Amino acid sequence: MTISKQDVLHVARLARLEIDEAKVNTFAGQLAKILEHVDMLNQIDTEGVKPTSHAIDLTNAFRDDEPAAHLENEKALANAPAKEDGAFIVPKVVG
Repeated sequence: MTISKQDVLHVARLARLEIDEAKVNTFAGQLAKILEHVDMLNQIDTEGVKPTSHAIDLTNAFRDDEPAAHLENEKALANAPAKEDGAFIVPKVVG
């Protein structure tokens, strides 16, 4: 499929992209290759193939939410570089 310079500029305008005039021919060739590949995919017989949202079956990878004991304050602060009155000391980030 041949993509013209005007096609590239039209698509760029729709996408609100500024394209350097020197690269229009490069983009035309690249778009033509993409459309050739899509055309090749359209020729594949997919009769009887069930549509999917993923190529493989996925299951929820999360663990069950089970209540557990909380972390003691001393253990949470054990490796803190700076602490005071049971809290972390961090650098001030707001002026």
